[in-house]
Amino acid sequence: MRKLEDKVAIVTGAGRDIGRACALKLAEEGACVALNYHSPASGEGAQAAVERIRAAGGRAFALQGDLCLEEGAAALVARTVEEFGRVDILVNNAGGLIARKKIPDMPLEHWNAVMTLNVTSAFLMVRACLPHMKTGAIVNIASQAGRDGGGPGAVAYATAKGAVMTMTRGMAKEFGPHIRVNGICPGMIDTDFHNIHTAPEVRRFVENAAPLKRQGRPEDVANMVAFLAGPDSDYVTGANFDINGGMLMS
Repeated sequence: MRKLEDKVAIVTGAGRDIGRACALKLAEEGACVALNYHSPASGEGAQAAVERIRAAGGRAFALQGDLCLEEGAAALVARTVEEFGRVDILVNNAGGLIARKKIPDMPLEHWNAVMTLNVTSAFLMVRACLPHMKTGAIVNIASQAGRDGGGPGAVAYATAKGAVMTMTRGMAKEFGPHIRVNGICPGMIDTDFHNIHTAPEVRRFVENAAPLKRQGRPEDVANMVAFLAGPDSDYVTGANFDINGGMLMS
């Protein structure tokens, strides 16, 4: 029997990269999956994932929504409960750097936008899910930047991801023993995020410096998400796990 058979999962930011890989992996393990996406471009990826899940006999749907807004989070949870009856697993993957800005050149609007996208959206999703989530698991996607402060122009993003890590620990204390909460801190994963925000020479340097001598894959993160969502991690909560090929050892 698959380890997440008939569980109900929500994955935010599921139209591409890590989020999409998480949705596919959870479905592979038997979960019914609600995929959130924001932009029309990521909507194509989310819908393709839904079709792939359904073709394999699974249940899934994709819904566009802005999770920085209370009504966006509420609508996603309401649709999930309407379709599947409850929520067992929440993967807070939605987030981003937006742009690299150093502090002297950073408008307050940028700082607030990064905090809202990465921290507030996760809070809103958790709060919306709780009435429908009597037991289960929450996995928050943070970042290596939350541990090491990030690269040039990433102070806002690193601060936000550090907050996600702290929020993970606080929620684990508050929601136990019935709901487990853990975080994941990906390093250099081969995604559109790094295609946009990280120079190729930096990526090559990190790849060569890491003990495992490669960039990570979205599936590397998805495999850990499935573990943290399932029964094999039943005594694990409040932890933030590094997935960076050994580039940073905490």
